[in-house]
Amino acid sequence: MLSMQRNDPRQYDDLAAEWWRPAGDFELLHWLAAARAALIPPASAPGRILLDAGCGGGLLAPHVAEKGYRHVGVDLGVTGLELAGKEGISCVNGDVTRLPLRSGSADVVVAGEILEHVTDLPGTVAELSRVLKPGGLIVLDTVNDTVLSRLITVTLGERLGVAPVGLHDPDLFVPPSRLVAEFARHGVTVRIRGVRPTISGLFKWLVLRRGSAGRIVPAFSAAVLYQGVGTRHDR
Repeated sequence: MLSMQRNDPRQYDDLAAEWWRPAGDFELLHWLAAARAALIPPASAPGRILLDAGCGGGLLAPHVAEKGYRHVGVDLGVTGLELAGKEGISCVNGDVTRLPLRSGSADVVVAGEILEHVTDLPGTVAELSRVLKPGGLIVLDTVNDTVLSRLITVTLGERLGVAPVGLHDPDLFVPPSRLVAEFARHGVTVRIRGVRPTISGLFKWLVLRRGSAGRIVPAFSAAVLYQGVGTRHDR
């Protein structure tokens, strides 16, 4: 029985020790962070801002540290932000539906594993688009709203330890077509591709309890996990 409702953000405070524990509950999030970072180019000039929306414990930080951005993280969880600060992120306690940043202030906006947790998707997309500079880049990944994704992420995923119990509410999963349309309303064109973890990495993590062995790679289908890369255009 769940002690909290599904998708309750307080669960991240309870799971704070997992952010950086080798082969811990958040191991898959490390692989996703590395995959996001691979889509982020080096900063074009000093002082460029990368907004990490829903930064959690700061898993993206080691992967973008050498790219030259001022890394700003926004998250509701104070415990996660404390960890993110130790990774060199400039942390702000805030809600992704009301980002505490000026319009057009971010050169890159990253929204990793957050969109399937928000209860106001249109509002969140509007905010991510608002703070992005014209010509700026957005990088995201999230969970598709399909029977297969619910089976793998919730039904099987929670039983096998791929995801902590109760962390996801499948009713909030996001179809790619809806996400692309929401961003298009704000002048942001997003391209989608399916991704998946490597089977060998999953085996080493779930069976042998060894971390840092897996990667996220392109998949022929976006039915479960997918990445998106987009650019904001002047209108």
